[in-house]
Amino acid sequence: MDIQPIQVDLLFETSWEVCNKIGGIYTVLSTKAKNLHKLYKDKVIFIGPDVWTSSTPSPYFIESKSLMRSWLAKAELPNGITVRVGRWDIPGKPIAILVGFNGMYAVKDKFYGEMWKRYGVDSLHAYGDYDEACAFSHAAGIVIESICKHIGIEDKNIIAHFDEWTTGMGLLYTKWKLPTVATIFTTHATSIGRSICGNGKPLYDYLSGYNGDQMASELNMESKHSLEKAAAHQADCFTTVSDVTGIECTQLLDKRPDLITPNGFEPNFVPAKSKMTEAINQARLTLLNVASKLTGKNFDENTFIIATSGRCEYRNKGIDVYLDAVNMLKDRIANRQILAFVMVPAWCGGAREDLASSLKGNTSDLLADPIITHIINNPESDPIYGRIHSLGFATSQESNLTVIYVPCYLDGRDGIFNKTYYDLLPGLDATVFPSYYEPWGYTPLESVAFGVPTITTTLSGFGQWVKSDSGDNLSKTGVAVISRTDSNYWQVATEISDTLADIAAGNPSSEQLSKAAMSTAKKADWAHFIKHYTEAFDIAIANEKKRNK
Repeated sequence: MDIQPIQVDLLFETSWEVCNKIGGIYTVLSTKAKNLHKLYKDKVIFIGPDVWTSSTPSPYFIESKSLMRSWLAKAELPNGITVRVGRWDIPGKPIAILVGFNGMYAVKDKFYGEMWKRYGVDSLHAYGDYDEACAFSHAAGIVIESICKHIGIEDKNIIAHFDEWTTGMGLLYTKWKLPTVATIFTTHATSIGRSICGNGKPLYDYLSGYNGDQMASELNMESKHSLEKAAAHQADCFTTVSDVTGIECTQLLDKRPDLITPNGFEPNFVPAKSKMTEAINQARLTLLNVASKLTGKNFDENTFIIATSGRCEYRNKGIDVYLDAVNMLKDRIANRQILAFVMVPAWCGGAREDLASSLKGNTSDLLADPIITHIINNPESDPIYGRIHSLGFATSQESNLTVIYVPCYLDGRDGIFNKTYYDLLPGLDATVFPSYYEPWGYTPLESVAFGVPTITTTLSGFGQWVKSDSGDNLSKTGVAVISRTDSNYWQVATEISDTLADIAAGNPSSEQLSKAAMSTAKKADWAHFIKHYTEAFDIAIANEKKRNK
């Protein structure tokens, strides 16, 4: 059913991941853009950081000299702010502005003082990426202000949408300087919730007893938490991506989301049905070839290929459970080779020269350290690398189980696979994402969109959505949703292993699972989920009008 867009004269969306592919928010925005552009055309403007140089340009940005020329000719941006206007090279090709923000560091102390005075944001304990994120989002707010003043905003519905704590300062600046602009703040994962989990503390059994401010002080997260909390409370509409994170926001940010805006997917990223068989064959050929050159083993066409992927968070993303489940799998599948990948970007130092050389030649000798495709700069402290070795995968040459760590972004230029993650995904027989902390879960949604059955947990927003929409039925949905708590780690690992063994045995059949997976993905198409965002726009505009009545 066609969605009737509400009247929006201009819609800004600001994120650190606009034209900057570093995580799941890039997928959210880049797949959502086509439907937003369909509704509002070039009234949609994405704003991202200009972190690129002439020698390393953004592969996702097409600069234009004609777009927004009248504004550019008159724009007088302070503090050395620079802008480049163009289009984001994704479906819909929306307008994108890349903002250079290096000059903002010189004024940060004065700005932090203003934000403390106005909104209680405590930047005193800032460290790490806090200053960089605030410098960018402050600059983005100034750019939004400049555009609004150029076009005139009286009697217009203008919305400024900010994603994640990294853009919180931009929202607060907009609220301060442009009070008639409606603001939306979306947290994709609370900074303090992620920190609680990342520090090994149980989140779910004790959530009702946690105080966000107190935990921020204990975990040295005061500044990020303070900024995120202020943005959530000051926004005209506060949203998050799932019910599980909504509960977390209510407890830790003292703010119940106004709306849940689940993440959809854009089917244009998936090969056409007529091209899917070739995509599968090419992906499997590449995966098996790299594995063979790395390990010296011969892998036949019937090899059972599985993978996990996503952000490098060993416990939060369930990588620990995945490795232990895979270790169990060798005893459950005796008549078939198993190839398990861990496709998780780490502190990568580039492609292994010996492996790259082997891939160019005809050698098939066993290489040293045959469990990793790229160099990592911190092998002694990398938990994935350490666990793979401690489980003996590096020395199990006679085993039917092979585990390979891919510690780089699969962007098509990694030096080993030279294919994107989406190019390789169709070649998998199954994926596993047994997350402990997963506000939504794009990786399992991407998997089913490509017809690859997946395993996730009840602690992921996507897993909860599947269960509420269709129930926990692998043969019906292509998704196995395993119940996970603070205390059932080994039960989860065992259930993952059992489920993978069933898939490998053809129970249900691969054809049935692929069809079911794609059916689930269609329900999560942005064409269906974009309605939640138009509702958020309506709420934001209504609350802005109420504020300024």
